[in-house]
Amino acid sequence: MLMKLLLPAMVMCVHATAHEQAVDALKARMAEAARYSSEKGGMALLVKHNGRIIWETYANGGGKNVPQRIYSGTKAYWGLAALVAAEAELLDLDEKVADTLTEWQKDRTRSQIRVCDLLDFTSGLAAMPELHQNDYKDRTTAALKARCVTSAGKSFIYGPAALQVFHEVLARKLKKRTPTRFLEREVLSPLGLGPQRYLPDSQGAPLLAAGFMQTARQWSGIGRVLLEKGEPVLDEDDGFFDHLLRGGKPNPAYAFGIWNNHAAESRSAREVDVETMLDRPWSSQSWRNACLCRDAPAELLASIGSYGQRLYAVPSLKLVVVRLGSGGAFRDAAFLRLLFKK
Repeated sequence: MLMKLLLPAMVMCVHATAHEQAVDALKARMAEAARYSSEKGGMALLVKHNGRIIWETYANGGGKNVPQRIYSGTKAYWGLAALVAAEAELLDLDEKVADTLTEWQKDRTRSQIRVCDLLDFTSGLAAMPELHQNDYKDRTTAALKARCVTSAGKSFIYGPAALQVFHEVLARKLKKRTPTRFLEREVLSPLGLGPQRYLPDSQGAPLLAAGFMQTARQWSGIGRVLLEKGEPVLDEDDGFFDHLLRGGKPNPAYAFGIWNNHAAESRSAREVDVETMLDRPWSSQSWRNACLCRDAPAELLASIGSYGQRLYAVPSLKLVVVRLGSGGAFRDAAFLRLLFKK
């Protein structure tokens, strides 16, 4: 009987010891990882364990109070806005976009696109990278007329058009509130953030695919959300993290602005350089068994922005790593291997 009572405590003790050893090993490798980051144009490197900063260094003009463009790191904030809207029953992630954009109902291809397809980049809409231009006149009108290059759920097509369509869906659902105000109140405020750099077009529509400028400490708030399964932004997980780890069917490594490393546990795992892959034509991309690093934990989640902007979160280790850069040949696999290879 005594052994039955002691066994759970013994298991917890062993687990805690293994956890502490993993974190101690990580600390020992931080200097080498920081050196690699700096040599590749890194400007900031911040590591948090259990909410506490255990490493913080700056180089190449970076600083604790110096915000940097996080580029596509912006997407994750709007992904959270979508999840909050679903939690508040403003929309259903599986509903057809045409239920709200009624002008799409007579289009055989567009009428099959779901809200989640827009957020997973599986809608089949052309990417339309030109929407990134700061002086674009009307992103919404252009995105709603984006060419359908394939049917929904067939391909991963990474670009701003799908997210601009989502902005219009959310705008019509909210009616009296703007999506930007909704984002500020429901996502940014709980994370201790104020208004961001939205890069609005002439009609006032923000660019959802990029734009935010943040310090490493500010961006680390997204890491907290990933560690705590949605808190403090979402009230409940409601399958959110299962979807993040599973990804979309055409690209199992991506969902709602977040990349995952779950294929790392497969024998056929292939390390990919995400930034290089995204520069290729959509039809030539192959994401089967794609991972960021075979030596990093399979549960690792990441927010990835151009020019080496990275946020990594490992829930079991209660670990968040933020790296800001200015370009250079930074590679996820090389950096993560320095941190996690046994």
